[in-house]
Amino acid sequence: MKVYTGEKVRNVGLTGHGDTGKTSLVSAFLYTAGAANRLGRVDDGSSVTDFDEEEVQRGISIWSALAHAEHKTPASGEVKINFIDTPGYNLFINDTKAALVAADSCLLLVDAVAGVEVVTEKAWDFAVEYSQPVAFIIQKMDRDNASFERTLASLRERFGRGVVPVVLPLGEAKNFRGVVDLLAMKVFSYEPDGNGRGKPEEIPAELAEAAKKAKASLVEMIAEGDDKLMEVFFEKEDLEPEQLRAGLRAALRQRRVFPVIPACALRNIGTDRLLDFIVDYLPAPVERPSTGLGTSGAVIGTSQPDGKGEKISRKIDPQEPLSLFVFKTLADPFAGRISYFKVMSGVLKNDATLANFVRGSLERFQHISVAQGKTHTQVAELHAGDIGVVGKLKDSLTGDTLGEKAAPIFYPAVKLPEPLIMFAVEPKTRADEEKMSAAMHKILEEDPSLRFQREQQTRELLLAGSGQQHIEIVVSKLKKRYGVDVALKAPKVPYRETIRKKAEAEGKHKKQTGGRGQFGICRIKMEPLPRGTGFEFVDDIFGGAIPRNYIPSVEKGIVEAASKGYLAGYPVVDFRVVLYDGQYHDVDSSDLAFKIAGSLAFKKCMEQARASLLEPIMNVEVYAPQEFSGDLMGIISGKRGRIQGSETRGQFAVIKAQVPMGEMLDFATALTSITQGRGSYHMEFSHYDYVPPEIEQKIVAQAKAARGAEPEEAEE
Repeated sequence: MKVYTGEKVRNVGLTGHGDTGKTSLVSAFLYTAGAANRLGRVDDGSSVTDFDEEEVQRGISIWSALAHAEHKTPASGEVKINFIDTPGYNLFINDTKAALVAADSCLLLVDAVAGVEVVTEKAWDFAVEYSQPVAFIIQKMDRDNASFERTLASLRERFGRGVVPVVLPLGEAKNFRGVVDLLAMKVFSYEPDGNGRGKPEEIPAELAEAAKKAKASLVEMIAEGDDKLMEVFFEKEDLEPEQLRAGLRAALRQRRVFPVIPACALRNIGTDRLLDFIVDYLPAPVERPSTGLGTSGAVIGTSQPDGKGEKISRKIDPQEPLSLFVFKTLADPFAGRISYFKVMSGVLKNDATLANFVRGSLERFQHISVAQGKTHTQVAELHAGDIGVVGKLKDSLTGDTLGEKAAPIFYPAVKLPEPLIMFAVEPKTRADEEKMSAAMHKILEEDPSLRFQREQQTRELLLAGSGQQHIEIVVSKLKKRYGVDVALKAPKVPYRETIRKKAEAEGKHKKQTGGRGQFGICRIKMEPLPRGTGFEFVDDIFGGAIPRNYIPSVEKGIVEAASKGYLAGYPVVDFRVVLYDGQYHDVDSSDLAFKIAGSLAFKKCMEQARASLLEPIMNVEVYAPQEFSGDLMGIISGKRGRIQGSETRGQFAVIKAQVPMGEMLDFATALTSITQGRGSYHMEFSHYDYVPPEIEQKIVAQAKAARGAEPEEAEE
């Protein structure tokens, strides 16, 4: 593989809603550029960037993937293009965001029938966040009911007047056979399912006026932000070809103009014009606009991790100290950990040893490669701005910065939203349980948007992700890749129990079995405490009614009984016990006897103290388009939620509320349904509060039915 310097590299993210043809377009690019010997297709599992077995089986992209091609134009010479093919379904959008940090520009694909969809908007937001130039590809122009004009109108309505065609379609639907290039003012016609190379022709008379008008609009939009070009435009009502090219490059980088290009990846129509456009107009890494310190062609880091310390500007230049950023990790069952990285500065040579600034360790980069889907080709070195892959790093994970030890810098890790839905996972056998921890550890390395933890109170293993299908894919991967079979269940809500009034009781444990007996009596008072206090034990024994060495046993008996609950088996909290009296026997008393006496006294007090259930209340923030805010407030109120307020952020409403956790278990599904996938939410624990009586009765009845009748402790 040839070595390319930063100015001869293009890092392009392909984004868009699911089924807009991103993976098919990458396959068409590779075939047209000669990087693949056939036109790969998603339907038959032959596409280069959908190689995971789950992706092949489901026919959708689940993870981001890389591919590259070399393409040459008269204006720019030979250039290496790194394609980042990203998922388009809302459930997997976190992987899209994480991967786009390595891109320098974005091709945003839109279906020629559907127009702007949910993920179109989210992908646009990612490009805004990363200050990336955007070009829109109106894809699937060969479909029935495809309309370039209708789709263009929906793009302009959502993203503004800067959305302007640089290429027009030659026909639509079944008649789509080529494109009209407004920059070259020529028609390029194609053989369907051909090599993607268009045949140049003169613009036919019936299209001449439309092409002239469209070019005038393009020229005006390009000149609008440049005083010198505006003067030329007012004088000549046109721009010279070189002025037009330079103006379009500048307008793209400044995010003033968002070019629109029609294509059909499946029939390989318009692909060569897209490749030319990427090479000639999209920015190289060394040309990326500044996002922090006012220096173009530079990246911004900090002197300390987590964005702390002073900001550091590092030029994307081979002469700078070496630094790179790991933006993706794969756990391959055969090759081990595979790390995808972008060289941010300097030159990475094969077999280099770098410092991981985040983890304080050294890593050896053996066999650095470039990725073509699942195939890796070794290279001797990678220059600043290029993207590579390496296997078997010991400690480095997604979000880590590595580089020369003498020049530390920390690039910011991508912040992903918290998971929306949680399930309990139960290993089916003891062998599955033993293997599960190691398997989940590897899966979590691949997918930072997942959360996996053990709930201490319910003793359940909880797996949280973006949606049910996301979790199901993890379960499938556990079984197929690691041989771990688990069942999914709805998680238990960690209820707690407490008391509402004071109580007093005696616990007596007395047994005589022929030899040494058991004897212990304790008398306690119980009273409620403020919420969140926990448990307090007060020793108020006088005169040796209970010897000092037995008092801890009484407390232990109460603590153990409280952990098992009284109403429904949930821990009892926020109460004080005062041990004030008791009796003992010189021979028959023991630690065990007083422990049992303490638990019996606790249970008797619970009978009198008006035991009640507590439920966790969550702080919830819901983000959704404003038109859905009324419906969502109604849903939240119906879930016993208390609306705390709402505010407007752009076209989105932010609703703040406090909602019982038990009511939030199915909220993700409802939110997706109401907002067509455009809404999201975040929640965190706030406090515990009393469960309403009618709901408490149901919970208690369910708990008793689940555990059956428990035998009472014997008392004599």
